[in-house]
Amino acid sequence: MAGTTPAMSPSDTPAAEVLDRVSGPRRAEADELLELHRSVSGAEPVVWANRIIGFGEYEYRYESGHGGRAPELAFATGRDRHTLYLVSGFAERWPELLERLGRHRSSKVCLYLTRLTGTDREALRTLLERSLAETRSGGAC
Repeated sequence: MAGTTPAMSPSDTPAAEVLDRVSGPRRAEADELLELHRSVSGAEPVVWANRIIGFGEYEYRYESGHGGRAPELAFATGRDRHTLYLVSGFAERWPELLERLGRHRSSKVCLYLTRLTGTDREALRTLLERSLAETRSGGAC
């Protein structure tokens, strides 16, 4: 039986194709997020799962034995919000940055921004830098 490609896999889809799915102010914000992630990571964008724009790559393995590959930093832009994928538990690790960030929601690994208007860009950059450093040091899971 042939193996299937995991849903969370890099693809050959150009990042511009994914970004072109949004328009108006959110498109300009997606372009800003693209450049910010590129600047912080030093990597070029790669599309994962047909909608997530990732930068860099690492392998993870849980104690259960489950593992896979994931981008070191990533974001996705949709009609209603931008989703940034960060290191697990980022909200508990750096609450002072989230306080400075501005209006947002968060989950275990996702930061949700409806718009970048009012977002403290310095706090956002620092969140990305810290998340990347933690992922590269092996503290991502």
